[in-house]
Amino acid sequence: MEIKKAEFVTSMADYGNFAGKGLKQIAVAGKSNVGKSSLINSLCRRNKLAKTSATPGKTKLLNVFLLNDEFHLVDLPGYGFAKVDKKEKARWGKMMQDYFEKSEELQHVFCLVDIRHEPTEDDKNMNAFLRQMGIPFTVIATKADKISRGARMKHIAPICRALYVQPWEIICYSSEDGAGRDQLLAKIEEVLQEEVPEAAEATEE
Repeated sequence: MEIKKAEFVTSMADYGNFAGKGLKQIAVAGKSNVGKSSLINSLCRRNKLAKTSATPGKTKLLNVFLLNDEFHLVDLPGYGFAKVDKKEKARWGKMMQDYFEKSEELQHVFCLVDIRHEPTEDDKNMNAFLRQMGIPFTVIATKADKISRGARMKHIAPICRALYVQPWEIICYSSEDGAGRDQLLAKIEEVLQEEVPEAAEATEE
């Protein structure tokens, strides 16, 4: 597939109704400064669709984007930013947990980690939470252009051990040179063809 149309829909502190709600959703999660906004922009080939910043912790709300008039991409607040106080961290955590529990349209989560570093405790906690909730996810190793192709497997190995995934399940992605974009688009197409998760169907009945 290809992203032919992308537009910002809304930002919200608490997940609720918004224009167009009801389409399938894919969420993007990851620690602060892992490259979520850059991934969204490069995926959609829109430089300023999602706001980027050199300062970690820029995304403080749930940001919703409509892609191809077909599905919503939900950019979640970056977690693990050390300079944010505990109260603010707790608020962000509750915001994300409420989203995961309330969204009946959520199909899949893209979990972003920096390929250059081992997953943090926050990454592991997110991984464990999604498994516990039964929410399908794919690990995306960002900033792949910083590592040579030959050395990537060495960097992927600790990610696999920490997050209990196999090397072939990880998508290495670069917002700079576009590496992994076709693979990610193929994954999105696969996700959109799947049935709505049973948890969502049960809620709708």
